[in-house]
Amino acid sequence: MSVGFIGAGRLAMAMAKGFIRAGAVPAENIFASAPDNLVGRAELRNIKWIVVMQQCLMVYLRGLSLPPETRVIRMMPNTPLVVGEGATVYARGEHATKHDGETVEVLLSNVGWCFEGKEDYMDAVTGLSGSGPAYVFLSIDALATGGVKMGLSRQESLRIAAETIQVEMGKMLAHDVVQCHLRVLETGAHPSMLKDEVCSNNILGQSALSAIHKMEKGGFRALLMDAVEAGEDRTKELRRMGEVKNHVED
Repeated sequence: MSVGFIGAGRLAMAMAKGFIRAGAVPAENIFASAPDNLVGRAELRNIKWIVVMQQCLMVYLRGLSLPPETRVIRMMPNTPLVVGEGATVYARGEHATKHDGETVEVLLSNVGWCFEGKEDYMDAVTGLSGSGPAYVFLSIDALATGGVKMGLSRQESLRIAAETIQVEMGKMLAHDVVQCHLRVLETGAHPSMLKDEVCSNNILGQSALSAIHKMEKGGFRALLMDAVEAGEDRTKELRRMGEVKNHVED
C-alpha cells in the first residue's frame, strides 16, 4: 500500500511516523507534497490513498482529473496524533466501501483511536474533537498560571495542572481530549503554543479560534485562576480554624 499526503505539516508527519512505526506502511511507500516539494505525476499514479490536509482539494493537475465515482472518505483528526494518542472520526462518501472504512480504521489506529461517524455529525466532531485540544490547553495554562500566582514555579504548575487534567478529568472527558496532557508533558511546550497550533488558518483552526474567543469573552481563564486562588484561601482559612480549635482545646 502507498499513502500520499497533500500538505506536509505536523499532522501529516505524525500520521506518517505512526504508519511506519507500526509497520502498516513502509517508509518508501509514503509520499508528501508541499509547495516546495511537489510529488510528480508518476508517483501519484502509484498511490492508493491520498490524504488532503486542508479543507478542500482543487484538482488542477494537467491531464489528471478525479473519476466520477472516486471513493472519498472525510476524516477529522486532532493534534494529539503527534504523541500517538489522537482521535479520528471519519465518514464514508457515497462511493466509499465498507472495506475502505476498515482500511482507514486500521491505518489511523496506529496513531490513536479511530471510528466511523455520520457525515451529518462531522461539523460537531470538529467543534468537539478537532478543536477540543485547544480548550484543554487553555485550561492547563489557566490552572498553571493560577498556581504561579500562588507562589509555585511555572514548571511545577504546568506539571501539576497537566497531571490533574489526566487523572481527574480523565474520569469524565473523551479519550482524545484527555491525551492533551501528554503533549504538554512529553514535548515540554507551553500550552499556549500548543493551543495556537490547533488555532491555525483552516476550517478546524477557525472553529477552535471562535470557541476560544467565546471562552475568553466569558472570562474562562480568569475564572480558573480565581478558582485556584479561592482554593488556597479556603485551605488557609480552614487551617487557621483548626489551629484556633486546637488552641482552645489545649
